[in-house]
Amino acid sequence: MKPILELHHVGYQVEQNQILQDISLTVATQDYITLTGPSGSGKSTLLRIIASLLTATQGDILFKDQNIAEMDPIQYRRQVSYCFQQPTLFGKTVADNLDFPFQIRQTTPDVEKQKAALKVVGLPENYLDKRITELSGGEKQRVAMIRNIMYVPDILLLDEVTVGLDEENKRIVNELIEHFHKDHQVTILSITHDAAELKQASRLLTITKGRLEA
Repeated sequence: MKPILELHHVGYQVEQNQILQDISLTVATQDYITLTGPSGSGKSTLLRIIASLLTATQGDILFKDQNIAEMDPIQYRRQVSYCFQQPTLFGKTVADNLDFPFQIRQTTPDVEKQKAALKVVGLPENYLDKRITELSGGEKQRVAMIRNIMYVPDILLLDEVTVGLDEENKRIVNELIEHFHKDHQVTILSITHDAAELKQASRLLTITKGRLEA
């Protein structure tokens, strides 16, 4: 299957600190890759570089055969969506967050689509009007997730998105991830230390001291 993402000798250095070194990786469409390794090994840095939130200091990253350094970052991030470990919501209400994907595309928010998305993650329709300050940690993560997939991306980057969640919220989030992977053919790159989540991956890769282990 043709690669959707290719990393060629990617490195990241801050002053004299070499955080990532010589990372080469080929990701096929609908891969489910999980990155693991010790804390501080560079996993999150690598995911942020792939998301174009950081810029590699060495090497190249190709998305559908195009170097991401030459792409419009906004267009790229619409296709490669990054989910933070700690969900970041903005505005005052859930609707403010679920309107955002439509607003940046200069389209009218689809309220029915938003309600359907809330239902998928076990939240009632009236949560559209709920203030984000009234949400639990698990509810915030669920809202952040469906905001990222209101328009289905080609690649979903997940940076320990279930850390700190109770078992019920973990189950809901993981079922959502699996739904988009299997039913919408979304390619997944995930960081997790959760034993059950590690089993979901089709490929398990380990990063140690900034290097991808063979």
